[in-house]
Amino acid sequence: MKKLEKLFEAHFKEPVQKINLMPQSGSYRKYYRIVSQNNTVIGTYNKDKDENIAFLTFSKHFENKNLPVPHIFAQDLSENIYLQSDLGNTTLYDFVKKESKNGEFSDGLINKYKEVLKKLIAFQVNGAKNLDWSKCYPREAFDKQSIMWDLNYFKYYMLKIAKIPFSEQLLENDFNTFADFLTSADSNYFLYRDFQSRNIMLKNGEIYFIDYQGGRQGAFYYDLASLLYDAKANIPEKTRNELVEYYFNELQSYKKTSKTEFYKYYYSFALIRIMQAFGAYGLRGIVEKKLHFIQSIPLAIKNLKYILENKNIEADIPELKKALLYFANKSEFSKEKNTTNKLTINIKSFSFIKNGYPKDMSGNGGGFVFDCRFLPNPGREERYKKLSGKDDPVIKFLDARVEAETFIANSFILIKEAINNYIERDFASLSVSFGCTGGQHRSVYSAEKMKNLIAENFNVNINIEHETLVEGFYSGRI
Repeated sequence: MKKLEKLFEAHFKEPVQKINLMPQSGSYRKYYRIVSQNNTVIGTYNKDKDENIAFLTFSKHFENKNLPVPHIFAQDLSENIYLQSDLGNTTLYDFVKKESKNGEFSDGLINKYKEVLKKLIAFQVNGAKNLDWSKCYPREAFDKQSIMWDLNYFKYYMLKIAKIPFSEQLLENDFNTFADFLTSADSNYFLYRDFQSRNIMLKNGEIYFIDYQGGRQGAFYYDLASLLYDAKANIPEKTRNELVEYYFNELQSYKKTSKTEFYKYYYSFALIRIMQAFGAYGLRGIVEKKLHFIQSIPLAIKNLKYILENKNIEADIPELKKALLYFANKSEFSKEKNTTNKLTINIKSFSFIKNGYPKDMSGNGGGFVFDCRFLPNPGREERYKKLSGKDDPVIKFLDARVEAETFIANSFILIKEAINNYIERDFASLSVSFGCTGGQHRSVYSAEKMKNLIAENFNVNINIEHETLVEGFYSGRI
């Protein structure tokens, strides 16, 4: 954080007012929102220098092509840090959650996807022109070696974890056959690699692409399949077909291709993309216990079954198809999970002085108790005395304090590990409490922040209670 602050102040010539660690997603990179009086940017730390070089090279190249990517303000590769545009917090996935109702996509959402696809083609075709492929990481092209890595990723982090029966030799033979088929497609385009709804930002109605550091030369089918078979987006099949047709028609302005040729490869690339995603779900979800990866597995299985049962995969891969069908229909992951008995998180704020440690009403005991008294106290200022941690002026006061943001982020790191473990073990409840002196400002603020973080990251029931406010020690707005 100190190194990012120094880089920011050297570039913008003004002091940092606050720097907040942002929630970590699927990567090991760390992102910080850095705010000064006149600027807000995203500071990034990534210890993988080669990956940084790829991202920074691509960003400058794409920006010169007038493609919608974050601007790079400053970089220090010796410290593995750089500053990029702050594109806000709204992803295409957030827009999907808002605009999809009962499994159906609104017209506005479908049109937004069409905008994304139009920009994707520009990336794939125009972005590939004069790109320095030598900066790609870890390989310059999505070649046979890359495909074999993905296939084995799926084998070791999903098939073997799920205990799917298969012949090692026959499966290896099919892997080679499938890789040879995929690499026979036209591959002179920029392949984004991880083109999915969480890597597409929406700011003031405009679309921006992020996290393309894994890009390389390859076939355009892969990114199309990545977006449309993005498991958590859960695109209805009717909508998916409409979007594929839209992409095909738009592509004709750049490259004339027949529908026969197009569909010969498209569903095979959809299959390899789904398999690669399953590898990630196995590693990041089952092994590393990250819940949102685990939650993607049933949705991805639905996509896999649809392709296997309804689409022709031209490559001769009988052992692979057999293993995939077994996995889709008979593995433990293919069974519907009981979602009626969700974990309940009971969050409380309290006063150490007025009512002491809160009682656990679940009968289970345990849980987390955090002491907020080291945080700056808004209650010492007259203008905040009749307000609580639920009121905007108090929220803004604490949001501006680095120690408050760091406290919440670090608390969430502990709590999310417990939540993942409790869900896996089918536990019923977990208590999380925040205490301060009066139970009015800092503890209430922290409890509300944690409620929002948990709700954004987990499918659980959440109860929140502010003991001091409820018991009448505070006479203002509740």
